[in-house]
Amino acid sequence: MSARPEVETGWVSDELRDEFPELQLRHLAVAARPGRTPREVKDRLRTMSNRFTGARAVGLRQEPVPWAYRVFFRQVGIDPDQHRTPVEAAALERMRAGGFASRNLLDDALLIAVVETGVHIVAFDADRVQGAPGLRLSEAAEALGGPGGRPLSDRQVLVADEARPLGVLFGAMAEGVGVHPETERMLLVTVQVKGVSDLEVEEALWTVVEVLRAAG
Repeated sequence: MSARPEVETGWVSDELRDEFPELQLRHLAVAARPGRTPREVKDRLRTMSNRFTGARAVGLRQEPVPWAYRVFFRQVGIDPDQHRTPVEAAALERMRAGGFASRNLLDDALLIAVVETGVHIVAFDADRVQGAPGLRLSEAAEALGGPGGRPLSDRQVLVADEARPLGVLFGAMAEGVGVHPETERMLLVTVQVKGVSDLEVEEALWTVVEVLRAAG
């Protein structure tokens, strides 16, 4: 079996660090390509759907990890009852659709991770990220992805590399930095907040890696 990749800690701007001392960006790079979902992963989704009952969906927000992200959402000015945390959004879609639908290998891996751990992972094409990723606030007149991108509001929390904003925290991703059909290396990124342990974050990241490896 291949060794687990190393989980690394990204940078956080001083301004964000002062306000949220326990805020961290965790990431790892993995050699993996997107593609179709193999049968064993689809079976895992079906099993997960059957075990995820209405009672679990109703009580989800009171579980420690989802609750920690709800608290953080409010701290950064996001209403979690209007803009759902990722795990709550997945739960609502499960109840609406009657199950967790398979889409493709990467999306299914990210879905399994967030439902099983409560921790949201995003994936970038590792070869399109310039330097180390981190967290910072947007600057005046800045655009998502750099000049020509979607204008950003001042002081939005961003996932960024050393050259440009890669995405709005728990929001839109810049064009051209996501995983695409020719991707050979993915950078998996998550935000760790107060109340979420290293073990929970690492479990989520490794879950994605293990599902991706299921396709060989």
